[in-house]
Amino acid sequence: QVQLVESGGGLVQAGDSLRLSCAASGLGLRRYAMGWFRQAPGKMREFVAAISRNDGGSMFGSSVKGRFTISRDNAKNTLLLQMNSLTPDDTAVYHCAANTGTTYGDRIVYTSPSSYDSWGLGTQVTVSA
Repeated sequence: QVQLVESGGGLVQAGDSLRLSCAASGLGLRRYAMGWFRQAPGKMREFVAAISRNDGGSMFGSSVKGRFTISRDNAKNTLLLQMNSLTPDDTAVYHCAANTGTTYGDRIVYTSPSSYDSWGLGTQVTVSA
């Protein structure tokens, strides 16, 4: 497993942008498939975005497609989530996650929380109308 720490959340207005970061300890993040999930009060954890090992591919949840992008800053060993055109429906705690157990499949993208074995504690994003 790897330790993950999210940052970059905050209170913004509808239409604004935020960039979330997920810093990792230990070995380079590029070797892991990783994802972002979010959970709003009273709702189930929702898939937001994911990226495969070695950046071979990515996927996005239907509610964020076209507005969010996922990438890595390998020099800083950090996973990024760029969020544009935010709406109040994007309000949630955002968690990053890593799949450290799979060592193959540079195009495999995991969208289920059960595919991930390492999780950060999350960062709060609040979007006001």
